[in-house]
Amino acid sequence: MNTLSYKTISVNKAHANKQWVLIDAENEVLGRLAAKVSKILRGKYKPNFTPHADCGDNVIIINADKVKLTGHKWQQKTYIHHTGYPGGQRATPIKQLLAKKPHEIVRRAVVGMLPGNKLSNALINNLYIYTDATHKHEAQQPKKIDLKQIM
Repeated sequence: MNTLSYKTISVNKAHANKQWVLIDAENEVLGRLAAKVSKILRGKYKPNFTPHADCGDNVIIINADKVKLTGHKWQQKTYIHHTGYPGGQRATPIKQLLAKKPHEIVRRAVVGMLPGNKLSNALINNLYIYTDATHKHEAQQPKKIDLKQIM
């Protein structure tokens, strides 16, 4: 038996086969969109997935301001941050955040689906979010995918 044929291949950043993916977020549920995008960013659907390396794809999301939320989230969901000073907890309703920074809603949802480590800080740099149907990555020739095909 030849043991050389049974070696496990661990992909690193130099050997990762990264592609560009285009996703249209219009009429997509925010949480389901974020879960699938985080899976694409990590590369979990690839056969050579390596948990400690950046082997995922670059993701472009268009129409980010047209995502859907289920239930009463448009009235009840708030984002909380702290200024660092005593009594500095601030809450921002999702409608107010949509009016100011519509792409931030999608970015925060995807960040919440990624693991909380140094790798996720590198992975979030592979995400590009635009609020309209135009983007500046035509030179990369992104492949448009349908999220309903991804599990």
